[in-house]
Amino acid sequence: MANLPKGAAGELLAARYLRKKGYTLLAANYRTRFGEIDIIAANRKYIAFVEVKQRDSAAIYAPQEAVTPAKQQRIIRTAMLYLQSHETSLQPRFDVIAIVTDPNNPLKVLSLTHIPAAFDAG
Repeated sequence: MANLPKGAAGELLAARYLRKKGYTLLAANYRTRFGEIDIIAANRKYIAFVEVKQRDSAAIYAPQEAVTPAKQQRIIRTAMLYLQSHETSLQPRFDVIAIVTDPNNPLKVLSLTHIPAAFDAG
């Protein structure tokens, strides 16, 4: 498992975290013509469209800084397509999970920050 690509390792770590927090995972790597959403998860109140960003501790900037306005727009468009084909009464929310890992072991988490409502569709 330590040989996972960094992106896959980050998504695995984020999925584990969300499950521990009581979320149900609805989809992973959901792709449309507009882009991809790493994880779609739900709890009692929200359907969360989660962007996972992982960097190792040697990186010069925080993982969440990579979720640019352009990336946010792609996620929003992709989420809109998901919601058109998956009816729900839950409130949509756009989260970011930022993970910093050991440079030699992408499964060794040094910090994991969940940012609920990191951006909105407004």
